[in-house]
Amino acid sequence: MTEITFDDFMKVDIRTGRVTRAEPFPEARKPAIKLWIDFGPEIGEKKTSAQITTHYAPEGLIGKQVMAVVNFPPRQIGKFMSEVLVLGVSDAQGAIVLLSPDLDVPPGERMH
Repeated sequence: MTEITFDDFMKVDIRTGRVTRAEPFPEARKPAIKLWIDFGPEIGEKKTSAQITTHYAPEGLIGKQVMAVVNFPPRQIGKFMSEVLVLGVSDAQGAIVLLSPDLDVPPGERMH
């Protein structure tokens, strides 16, 4: 495990967002879903793709709160530009489970 300083950690801007739109991403090399996420008035809506098809369907993601890193540079994934990195952890079989607050919080709140 690599140690980092608290200042290093504070450089990572992790915010809450609410999924406003979700679509299948059949062009991706691995099964994925395109997400549009509202991070509130300061950041606005950003898009990403996530390999979360084992536990999630696009229609079930609308309105879901998620946690995402919002200060990575955009990354081209096929013809789709990913602007944030949605966070998740692997289950026992290696499928991704999204991280989200257990209570409703305003979009754009920064993780402390």
